[in-house]
Amino acid sequence: APELQGKYQKLAQEYSKLRAQNQVLKKGVVDEQANSASLKEQLKMKDQSLRKLQQEMDSLTFRNQQLAKRVELLQDELALSEARGKKSKKSVESSSQLSQEQKSVFNEDLQKKIEENERLHILFFEADEQHKRLEAELRTKLEVLETDAAQHQAVVDSLTKKYTDAIEKLQNDKAKLEIKSQTLEREAKDCRLRTEECQQQLKNLQAALGSRLEESLCIINEKVPFNDTRSNQYNALNVPLHNRRYQLKLRDLAGKALAFVQELVTALLNFHTYTEQKVQIFPIDSATDTISPLNQKFSQYLHENASYVRPLEEGMLHLFESITEDTVTVLETTVKLKAFSEHLASYLCFLRKILPYQLKSLEEECESSLCTAALRARNMELQRDMKRLTAVFEKLHTYVSLLALPSTKPEGLLRTNYNFVFTNIAATLHGFHDVLKDISKHYSQKATLEQDVPTATQKLITTNDCILSSVAALTNGAGKIASFFSNNLDHFTASLSYGPKGGTEFISPLSAECMLQYKKKAAAYMKSLKKPCADSVPYEEALANRRVLLSSTESREGLAQQVQQSLEKIAKLEQEKEHWMLEAQLAKIKLEKENQKLKNSLSGHLTETTQEHSILPNVTEQKKETTEKREPIKSTSLSAKHKYCLLKFLLCQAPDVESREDLIKTHYMARIAELTSHLQLADSKSVHFHAECRALAKRLSLAEKSKESLTEELKVASQNISRLQASKLLYNDELMTTKRSYEDQLSMMSDHLCSMNETLTKQREEIDTLKMASKGNSKKNKSR
Repeated sequence: APELQGKYQKLAQEYSKLRAQNQVLKKGVVDEQANSASLKEQLKMKDQSLRKLQQEMDSLTFRNQQLAKRVELLQDELALSEARGKKSKKSVESSSQLSQEQKSVFNEDLQKKIEENERLHILFFEADEQHKRLEAELRTKLEVLETDAAQHQAVVDSLTKKYTDAIEKLQNDKAKLEIKSQTLEREAKDCRLRTEECQQQLKNLQAALGSRLEESLCIINEKVPFNDTRSNQYNALNVPLHNRRYQLKLRDLAGKALAFVQELVTALLNFHTYTEQKVQIFPIDSATDTISPLNQKFSQYLHENASYVRPLEEGMLHLFESITEDTVTVLETTVKLKAFSEHLASYLCFLRKILPYQLKSLEEECESSLCTAALRARNMELQRDMKRLTAVFEKLHTYVSLLALPSTKPEGLLRTNYNFVFTNIAATLHGFHDVLKDISKHYSQKATLEQDVPTATQKLITTNDCILSSVAALTNGAGKIASFFSNNLDHFTASLSYGPKGGTEFISPLSAECMLQYKKKAAAYMKSLKKPCADSVPYEEALANRRVLLSSTESREGLAQQVQQSLEKIAKLEQEKEHWMLEAQLAKIKLEKENQKLKNSLSGHLTETTQEHSILPNVTEQKKETTEKREPIKSTSLSAKHKYCLLKFLLCQAPDVESREDLIKTHYMARIAELTSHLQLADSKSVHFHAECRALAKRLSLAEKSKESLTEELKVASQNISRLQASKLLYNDELMTTKRSYEDQLSMMSDHLCSMNETLTKQREEIDTLKMASKGNSKKNKSR
């Protein structure tokens, strides 16, 4: 709810900002609209002034035309006057004076008119240019204003649309928030009610748990002899929590490790084998000359590499097979890790054995005349690399032997040091990968230098290539193992170091073995408890089925008779079906013929009746022929035959077509009703038979199930009897032995009693003698 309120407040602030911007934009749009309106009014005024100027221009042009006509007339009159002036000089002089005066007047008027016309033309041109310039400026301003107005309108439309969408969205959000607030209020009320109920239930549970705790404490104090989690020795025998996911993951990791070790073993075998070939080829070829005794011994040791390398793969395979889904795989139970550690130790002994020979062999190569300074440098680097490789394997064997200690001597490695050992193994594997990369680099340089030796053969080149490929395979395998172990380091430390609940570790490998035996027993016990109970039929349903079964059939013979009767009835029904199919075909043929006759004419009614009388015997003959070809059909009843013969007779006697059709219709309707009744009866019988068959099938299945259960019970009983007989024999043997021991003890006791009786009799006799002696002494004393 607070998040929604904050979101709603942010939306409201944005809405208020947008609303203020909208007001500013509206004001700007209104101002631009006012400017455009004023510009439009100015444009109208300019248009009006332009129209006035155009009218003035028209009037001036009209006036100019009138003046031009007048000038033409005056010129004509002048020409006439000149022609007349030739007649007389006086008249000429007088007329010339007049004409000169008139000419001067006209010239002045004309000059004035021309000047006025020029001035008007100049004014008109200037007004026209000014008008065009103003019109162009106004048009450009109008276009700019129209584009601005369109842009503003688009912005306004987009903003209004955006604001309307935002308003709708806010309204929808508001409605949703209101609904959500209502639902949250209802949920809060429900939560309050639930909390009250939970508090009440908590009180009740506390009271119930208190009483149960007292009862359980009493039972524990009375029944439980001791708590085995207090003692580490006893707690180590408890089965820890079995994590199937860890087991499957460990098996998967062990499978991947097995594949990597197999790849590494193959590469090591190839490396040692090709190194042996190289020793026999370079610097002296054994095929042409005898190699040194050192190289002979070195090649002999290298030839035995398979007996030291192959066991690594076998040990890893046995370790992978020991990790299953049902076991509890920890360092205390991985006994096969000890064998892998021993195989690794044997391979380490092999590396230590061949290391001095390998170093001496490289020194011999350096002492040969073919060895250059660069090749000597590479050989020295390879000597250092081989020493580092042996040291890496020594480290790896040390840590693997430490991991194998908990399964043999648990006091040799504390559980707190498991993480340290695994981390060091990961670091050692990375160091192994680095050493192999250096070896690969130096071997490749050495191979390129050996190719330049003048005595280098193709055999040497191919052997160097094989060594390089094996070293590359070793490098890839070591890199894969190092990355694999580093990626799964956390899983190894977590899954290989857990133990029983309440304890820190297993005390000894014997306790781990006993724990695994207890786990198997517990799994078998849980599996026996989870056996599903056999399905049983309710008592009422069993009674109803028994009544149905007993009422439906009494014996197998009765059922066989009913089945036979039903088969006979079915055969009869099939025969009747074929019979009536033939009847239907005949009726169809007859109907077609009747339709053809009705189409031909209605006049030959008598001839048609005779033809019918002739057709009916033919139809009956056809019917007889078809029935003779088939098997003989047994009629269901005599009444049907009589009805059929009666129908034929009536058809022969019928005077017209309609009466014959009515007779046929009534006959077939009666037969259809009779057949439907027979069909319903047959259906009911078939349903009855089907129910009886289903009841028999149920009875048979129940009998088979009871038979199977009885056979299983019989097997169990026989096993119990055999077990009891064996226990009886054992008990009898024990009784005989105890009886014999008791008899021996009784005989010994009887002998002892006899000896005691003899001693008692002797003691009594001695006492009697002593008494007699004491009596005699007393008498003597008295007499004295």
